[in-house]
Amino acid sequence: MNVLLLGSGGREHALAWKLAQSPLLANLYAAPGNPGIAEHAECAEIALSDHRAVIDFCLRHSIGFVVIGPEAPLVEGLGDNLRTMGIGVFGPNKAAAQLEGSKGFTKDLCARANIPTAGYVRVESREGGFAALDDFALPVVVKADGLAAGKGVTVAMTREEAEEAIRGIFAVPGGSAVIEEFLDGEEASLFVLTDGTTLLPFGSAQDHKRVGDGDTGPNTGGMGAYSPAPVLTPALERRAIDEIVRPTIDALARMGSPYSGVLYAGLMLTRQGPKLIEYNARFGDPECQVLMLRLEDDLLELMLATAKGELAGRPHPNFSSDTALTVVMAAEGYPGTPETGGAIRAIDAAEAAGAKVFHAGTRKDGDTLVASGGRVLSVTARGHSVRVAQAAAYRAVDAIDFPTGFCRRDIGWREVKREGSGRA
Repeated sequence: MNVLLLGSGGREHALAWKLAQSPLLANLYAAPGNPGIAEHAECAEIALSDHRAVIDFCLRHSIGFVVIGPEAPLVEGLGDNLRTMGIGVFGPNKAAAQLEGSKGFTKDLCARANIPTAGYVRVESREGGFAALDDFALPVVVKADGLAAGKGVTVAMTREEAEEAIRGIFAVPGGSAVIEEFLDGEEASLFVLTDGTTLLPFGSAQDHKRVGDGDTGPNTGGMGAYSPAPVLTPALERRAIDEIVRPTIDALARMGSPYSGVLYAGLMLTRQGPKLIEYNARFGDPECQVLMLRLEDDLLELMLATAKGELAGRPHPNFSSDTALTVVMAAEGYPGTPETGGAIRAIDAAEAAGAKVFHAGTRKDGDTLVASGGRVLSVTARGHSVRVAQAAAYRAVDAIDFPTGFCRRDIGWREVKREGSGRA
């Protein structure tokens, strides 16, 4: 089977690396791809917003299956258009992708289905937002109602910070916001595969959103992650599936918008139990990198079964018992304006040290690999504990020559601390 993978980040490099291992694969194409993805796929320059161009490429290259990596094409309805042309797709249609495309849509669905989540209010104007703040204690969470690449959330510690976030959202014409109660607890990410009826758990992870060590500084798209997340115990995972994920999938089916693909639930583990923070309609980045390093089954076969509605009766996917941990190397200036063009060398040395280096924001300048975005590399390693995986990942990070890059030095710190105290 010929497969087209859409996207150009670290998530897509991890997916390409895993898809390329499938005996079901004939040819793997990627659009637009990156230099790391090009090691596994033939890359093509196609704008993902140009649905006609994507479909034409599929028809010219006898593509039987398309894997949509990023969220924007899903929210814009690319899955619908491909399915209309008889092309198989991994990823939800436009209506179901609103779980990520509109935070207000998701909060309203949770309210209707009695799904545990933070108290909230939707606001459509700056003045309405200011007035709504009176109903919330501090800290308070302010979210742009739309796609924001992981950076549209402000946890405001003061009224002034909250008002500044609201001003920023409504400075853009057509802005809309959700103001939420602050949930206290530890975050974890839960993934499931679903064909709209059946769901299969697909691992857990813990992301590190803040740019600085000790979870300081502004939010980013993610500075590192590890999988599994032991804090999401089997009992808590079962509760999250029964009380949050399953009711969501059932509610979408009742609405006539069945969800097909991977569903990523961002959870807060509160004293009352798991509560939903948000949904993503695709694999997380960098969570995908650690999941793919642990997955021992054929990814393409699992994706095809999901797309065909054939998950019923299947065993749960098989993952290594090892921990996988990834450290994101970013360009100086991220999450603001990153310094692009910086040379990157010695990736081979990092992989010789036992890691897998996934490209995120890279391009070739002649024969030199250079940074082309904010998050540049995901340096990923495995070990029998979080501490061992962390040490392996940082050995590989230190082998890479990337003078204009930086990373957090404490990915996995919570679990390393628990392991050290004997509470792991």
